[in-house]
Amino acid sequence: MRRAFPVWILLILILSACGRNASPAGTPDSVILASTTFLADITRNVAGDRLTVESLLPIGADPHSYQPTPQDAARIADSRLLILNGAEYEHFIEPLLENAGGEREVIEASAGISPREDAGGEHGVDPHMWLDPNNVVLYAENIRDGLARFDPASAAVYRSNAEAYITELKDLDSWIVEQVSQIPQEKRLLVTNHESLGYFAERYGFTIAGTIVESFSSGASPSAGQMAGLIDQIKSSGAPAIFLDASDNEALARQIADETGVKVVTDLHLESLTEGPPAGTYIDMMKHNVMLIVEALK
Repeated sequence: MRRAFPVWILLILILSACGRNASPAGTPDSVILASTTFLADITRNVAGDRLTVESLLPIGADPHSYQPTPQDAARIADSRLLILNGAEYEHFIEPLLENAGGEREVIEASAGISPREDAGGEHGVDPHMWLDPNNVVLYAENIRDGLARFDPASAAVYRSNAEAYITELKDLDSWIVEQVSQIPQEKRLLVTNHESLGYFAERYGFTIAGTIVESFSSGASPSAGQMAGLIDQIKSSGAPAIFLDASDNEALARQIADETGVKVVTDLHLESLTEGPPAGTYIDMMKHNVMLIVEALK
């Protein structure tokens, strides 16, 4: 069901369209807008100093529950190039795009990746593709091609930057494999707030032992029966920890921990970068998460 579109956003869009004085598409001073902080960082690695890249969402925001602001509406209306994760991730941005007017190119970073689906098909597709760096290789390639269409004069620069960044991503993948090798196979068990680490688990040989919220979004709520079922799953599997994103509410995890005796690891960064360490870039974010997971499970 489509949500009612707030009047204040419509007013912002109209005023922005009337007063727009944006740079022409494809010029070096054009501002590129990415939906999230990690997408902005990936894009900066491809764009280099040729384009300015900004994130629509602020540091620490949860895209699953984010509510757009008047400033977001204006920035979308002024945008000439917008980079999205895709795979049904950015629901908050849909009404902004539908009503923004103007013309912009949209790059779907995850295009070409086969999405995971839950067993019953009830929750749609899993959008958390970036938590496997091998998928981010394709993100970089899609962004490279989109930037080349937007600014053909700099296509060679974007190709070179993407090639260098892809090398870093492959090095990251090798580093993660090495770190995960410290965990015995039978201990590679993940319990998370919502279904976010599926791609990571598939790549690095983990088993998802349970989730507090049986959804690809953190916006859902578990029933009492689901909570009881998760407690039984944790006890039967021997999973030693529950892993939470820094933006997750800890209350339910703490309740489960009281019942099972597991640890609660609260400082993963799965959906947003941080201002500086420990997750100031996508690569730093992944390394930080891996170190926390390895330390809790090895």
